[in-house]
Amino acid sequence: MTADNPLNRLDDDDYPAYTMGRAAEILGTSPAFLRALGEARLITPLRSEGGHRRYSRYQLKLAARARELVDQGTSVEAACRIIILEDQLEEAQRINEELRRRAPEPHTRTDA
Repeated sequence: MTADNPLNRLDDDDYPAYTMGRAAEILGTSPAFLRALGEARLITPLRSEGGHRRYSRYQLKLAARARELVDQGTSVEAACRIIILEDQLEEAQRINEELRRRAPEPHTRTDA
């Protein structure tokens, strides 16, 4: 397979492989729910050449988390804010861990 082969994108979590209808079906929700997540700026679907919304697996993961929160009684707007903050926290923790791994070992003083 060459680098530009579409099959190489099957494992790409950011590849917009799902139509709105299929995404809604996978999540067990409605296209209106996905549009609401877009309006709340949680996910921004890519558009196909024909102008149709396309969603990635990563976006479906975020939408599934939003659905969990909404099903528990959280408003769509609040659910989206919570997920954005969770995502930011996860990224900050990842960066901190990476910086800790790269940091030199602390020197201990051995004054006699």
